[in-house]
Parts: sequence; structure tokens; C-alpha cells
Amino acid sequence: MKIAGAPISWGVCEVPGWGHQLDPERVLSEMHQAGLSATELGPEGFLPADPGELTALLGRHGLSCVGSFAPVVLHDADHDPVPDITGLLDSLVAVNASMLVLAAVTGTDGYDSRPDLNDQQWSTLLANLDRLAAAAAARGVAAVLHPHVGTMVEKGDEVGRVLAGSSISLCLDTGHLLIGGTDPLQLARTVPERIAHAHLKDVDAALAARVQSGELTYTDAVAQGMYTPLGTGDVDIAGIVAALRDNGFDGWFVLEQDTILDGEPAGEGPLRDVLTSVAYLQQVAGGVPA
Repeated sequence: MKIAGAPISWGVCEVPGWGHQLDPERVLSEMHQAGLSATELGPEGFLPADPGELTALLGRHGLSCVGSFAPVVLHDADHDPVPDITGLLDSLVAVNASMLVLAAVTGTDGYDSRPDLNDQQWSTLLANLDRLAAAAAARGVAAVLHPHVGTMVEKGDEVGRVLAGSSISLCLDTGHLLIGGTDPLQLARTVPERIAHAHLKDVDAALAARVQSGELTYTDAVAQGMYTPLGTGDVDIAGIVAALRDNGFDGWFVLEQDTILDGEPAGEGPLRDVLTSVAYLQQVAGGVPA
């Protein structure tokens, strides 16, 4: 079982004003301390863009690169998203990473609101997904779509529309799917052949319900602890992992617990929850993170 980390578990996020941003040395050092051997890159600017510097930094912490999250506008017919991923693909190829994780963002900051798309915008979005997947494949990188709260692909019917209207594979994010109204276990069982990457999140379902009802914004819910260490929330993480592995999934399971920090954490800080999640996955997998 290939388990990786992600900077968002340490509160590092591309959204302006998200919270205190820890420096890469602490985040990468604590990933290694948690027993992880690989990471996603995190938001643009968090890690060096220069391939040599990036490789050296990851190497100092005993980490390889799995891939990177890429928020891209896909529904605007006047915007070509291919140039948006070109530099990132250069970095991924340089560090032998295999995965480009796309999110169909709105074009505005944050994930607290989104517009509705018309049929023409949907047609553009679906065509662009296939274009970006082809552009990534030409560089030896697999592209997946990450259904994500506050993006154009959030809800169950939208996930279904992507599955029916494009050939791109999915990143199964157990938290965002649940909050968006999709049962991640059912999806893992129904279309295992379309799942090429996984983000493992656990969720406090009561807080998720308040986001679904509009009582809380997504950002406020994250700040209140909507994401919990794996095995302590309401997502059937063990069932999802088993369903994927039983159907031949051999990709990465990226451990994520979206966090907002209000300052430099004292003591273990986010590492404490990461260690809890790693221990849980070791138990689920019956082994040690790869």
C-alpha cells in the first residue's frame, strides 16, 4: 500500500487568507518523521519551481514526489487551460512524479461559493478535461479529476456527468465526495476502473451536513475541525481502502486532513493528527507505509 502525505495536513493551502502557512522545512521534516516517503507538492510557490532545487529539497527529507494538485478553470470557452499546466508538468516530469490532480475551479478565490454552468459551459469543461489528460499523458503523467467542494464538479450528478462525458480518471477524495453528496464507498465499488488516485480524508458528518445545508461555509467548517484524523470520523476509510485494493487499485493513497492554523503551532501541532492517521492506515493495510 503506497501512502503519501500532503502539505494541506499542515495547513498549507493555495487559498488567500486560509491561515498561517508553515515553512517547507518543517512540513517535509515532519512528513519524514511520520514515516512517509512521498508527498504531493502543495500550492504553487510552496516548494521550489526549479527542478534541481526541488529534487534536492525533497531528497534532504527522504521524500519523493507523487504529483500535484492543480486548480484550473475549465468551463470558460475563451480560456485555454493547457498553458496553465505546462510549467507544472515540467516540474512533475523532472522529479519523476506520476500524477496531475486537476480541480475544475470557478476562477475566483476559495471554495465557499460557485456558479451554475449551462450546457455549453459543461461541454467546454468536459472537452478540456480530455485535452488536459492528453497533454499530461504526452509527458508521461496521468491526469485525474478531483471532485471538490466549491468547484464546478462537486455534487453526485456532476461526478456522473464527468464519468459519462469524458474519459478522464478520478481522484477519489473521500472527504470532498462525502460533503458533496456522493458516497465514496459506493463510488469505489461502482467504477473502480475510473479511479487512479486517492485522497483519504475523514469527516465529522455533523459539520459536513451544516455545509450542505448552507448553515456554514466550507472554510468555517474546516476551521471548526470538519476534517478529523483517519479512523476518528464518519467515513468508512477501511471499507474504501479494501474496495479499491480488492479491485486492483495500485495507485497512491494520499493522507489528507485539511487544516487551518491560527499561528505557529506549539508542540507537535499538526504532526500529532498525522501520526494518528498513519497508525490507523498501518492497521488497515496490515503493513508499513511504502
